[in-house]
Amino acid sequence: MRALATALILLLASLLFMAGCGGEEKSESPSEGAPETTAVPSENTGASIPDESATVALIPSDGGERVEVQTEIADNIFEVTRGLMYRTELAEDQGMLFVFSDEQQRSFWMKNTLIPLSIAYMDSEGRIVDIQKMETVGDAGQTVPDSELPRYVSAEPAMYALEVNQGFYDERGIQVGDMAELPDR
Repeated sequence: MRALATALILLLASLLFMAGCGGEEKSESPSEGAPETTAVPSENTGASIPDESATVALIPSDGGERVEVQTEIADNIFEVTRGLMYRTELAEDQGMLFVFSDEQQRSFWMKNTLIPLSIAYMDSEGRIVDIQKMETVGDAGQTVPDSELPRYVSAEPAMYALEVNQGFYDERGIQVGDMAELPDR
């Protein structure tokens, strides 16, 4: 019985530690000043590979053409933690939508993420509050210490984050202030 309890504690600790490009709650670490790796998803639970998908429409505020993204939805601790880790490709019009239970400053990193990404942070109304380019770190199979991983912190509080291939937003004229039509949650 004691061995089972120890194994469960180690499993839980491993899941929290292995946060890949998934979201992180913003809290300052006394030693580094970097965000801790505790994800805070919505109340849903489920498997570690997103089984839910939806279309997110991005609406440019300048009247430009509506852009649709086919997304996998990450809305529980397992999906948020795994994010797009270990993927070697992402289709041109696909992405991952991270859904959180509240609006606050968010932080992502690229641990074990093999493709360069762009991330759009959105508030509870779907307004894009920040867009950042995220770079891969190290070579495939190379372990990079967590302390050397850059954090991509939202400029404003966000409830959603949409990761797509790097350059996607620039190529389509999507920018801060534009709106996203998000799936009903």
